[in-house]
Amino acid sequence: MPRRTKIPKSSTSLNALLVAASLATTTLATHIFPRTAPNIPTAAAAKTALAALTVADQGPQTGYSRDLFPTWITISGTCNTRDIVLLRDGTDVIENSACESISGSWYSVYDGATWTAASDVDIDHMVPLSNAWKSGAASWTTAQRQAFANDLENPQLLAVTDNVHQAKSDSGPEDWKPPLTSFYCTYARMWVKVKSVYALTITSAEKTALTSMLNTC
Repeated sequence: MPRRTKIPKSSTSLNALLVAASLATTTLATHIFPRTAPNIPTAAAAKTALAALTVADQGPQTGYSRDLFPTWITISGTCNTRDIVLLRDGTDVIENSACESISGSWYSVYDGATWTAASDVDIDHMVPLSNAWKSGAASWTTAQRQAFANDLENPQLLAVTDNVHQAKSDSGPEDWKPPLTSFYCTYARMWVKVKSVYALTITSAEKTALTSMLNTC
């Protein structure tokens, strides 16, 4: 029978995820983690950070390509960034030796749906790559853009329903919000954290939308 390794729910660090991922390269493994992205600030901290962000018009889309934000990169053994997020955000995830999630369940915080096939789940960039490009990332090096696109230390990546992710596309919160209004507060906190960490600008409309969402906290 395949051997299954359980990781305690208290193990939330990236190091714990990497240990779990390394186990998955040699045996079928199941892991349990709190299904949440890291470093989500409190509402008060997010409001303070939002006030400190630079408000500016978006830059042009000229020159943008997803290829300038390399994804998904190898994180540990045979596990890439997508594999790690599926492991972190899923429940009772079982992976094969190629680090592919072959069973488990994933709750999509955007719409409240639960999926039992990894193929029904996309990994969303909280701040879309195109949005980042137009708010500062156009001047970054490819290495900096790769770090942004594969960031497991901040609330930039999460597993969500694929068609909801596609509906969001490259939109900011002024144009798209999660179907679940109960997630507005957390969504805004995550968005502000990522923009703050990477010193990306926000538009006036974006700031208004984020302020409204934070007021639901």
